[in-house]
Amino acid sequence: MRRFFYAVNNDNADASSLPKLNELPLGSNVELPDSVVHHWCRVLRANIGDQGILFDGFGGEYTVELQAISKKNATATLLTHIDDDRTPPTITQIGLVMSRGERMDYAIQKATELGVTAIQLLSSHHGEVTLKPAQVEKKLAHWQQVAIAACEQCGLNRPPLILAPQSINEWLSNTNSDTKTNEAKTTDITKAQMAVSSIVSVLSHDPYYQVLANAADLCVQMSVPAAGQPAMPNALSDTLKQQTPYIKLLIGPEGGLSQDECQQAESVGFKPWQIGTRVLRTETAPVVALATLHALST
Repeated sequence: MRRFFYAVNNDNADASSLPKLNELPLGSNVELPDSVVHHWCRVLRANIGDQGILFDGFGGEYTVELQAISKKNATATLLTHIDDDRTPPTITQIGLVMSRGERMDYAIQKATELGVTAIQLLSSHHGEVTLKPAQVEKKLAHWQQVAIAACEQCGLNRPPLILAPQSINEWLSNTNSDTKTNEAKTTDITKAQMAVSSIVSVLSHDPYYQVLANAADLCVQMSVPAAGQPAMPNALSDTLKQQTPYIKLLIGPEGGLSQDECQQAESVGFKPWQIGTRVLRTETAPVVALATLHALST
């Protein structure tokens, strides 16, 4: 069956008019968001009685059956709840320096399929992309939709949050302050919740995502192979043995991070990690890093 993301806060509706699915009893009729109506009813030409799967990012998914279709709206009945959490045991936030066009879409799509929890968009000294303020909302919505579409395809029930761009210096400075006080952590949580597309703004308040504002158990920088540098951080194996480890990964642009950026990352606790003896592209590095984490944690 086709899977669709049921956005609690749809751009064309008041968030209060689209309740969380887990707030409704089975047998209830729900109004479908515009994005689902367009894709399922118009593009795929679904008919009344057709069944599909809805997930809203708050856990699990629901089998639904179309009950009514009009020119602009559609409703479906909640039939069954599938309490299946397909998120990996490791919480991961990737600080990813933005690249151009399809390469960035590819990185987000594949990182989503491999279960990344969040992607922090970064600009850097050698980066190709620096968004103007007027561009941020549109690009953020586009990249969040790329992640959502990947979730619909791969079965992930909790979409990763795509966090609004920051300079790498700002992100690293915030990383350094994560461990200072609980008050600082609370402030960072609020910032993280607001720095996302409106598509997932309500979802970002869910406790599952609030861990992103805490201090990571390990911070790792994907680095260019260098002589005398350990292939893997010594603490990685022990970190992955924790019940729910939280790992931050920093991935630079095609031209690599500047010397100052590397030094700043090191100063706030990022450990170098080189996977193999080859230099990976910026869109390949997230795939290799996440796949390696999964392999090491099994």
